[in-house]
Amino acid sequence: MKAQCQCGQLCVDLPGPTPAVVACHCIACQRRTGSPFGVIAYYPADQVVVSGNATRFERATDTGNSFETFFCPTCGTTVYARTGRHPAMIGVTVGTIADPQFQPPVRSVWEQSMHTWVSIPGAIEHYPQGRV
Repeated sequence: MKAQCQCGQLCVDLPGPTPAVVACHCIACQRRTGSPFGVIAYYPADQVVVSGNATRFERATDTGNSFETFFCPTCGTTVYARTGRHPAMIGVTVGTIADPQFQPPVRSVWEQSMHTWVSIPGAIEHYPQGRV
């Protein structure tokens, strides 16, 4: 399984499914993705292989941690992320996996800023604030 940017320069090889897929509705993820929410699949960092050049952007989170995103300097696609709360994990943006059969989120977080028309179906954990 592989995630990649639009131009194919930045790629992440993945081991397969993961038990940790999170939909985040925070304002920062809305701005990061240009959509009403972001969806990230988290993997142990030692189980993924990143190839290509990435530009790093770091921001503070509302809970006082850091959140780093890595995007392609050529096409601008955000491909993966790291959070200070879980430094041994890498989060891969589900849209870059480009598999319509990829597993759905198990958690929906920062729902206080979720767009009113968005609904995340299924039996998942819901958090009005935080908890990635």
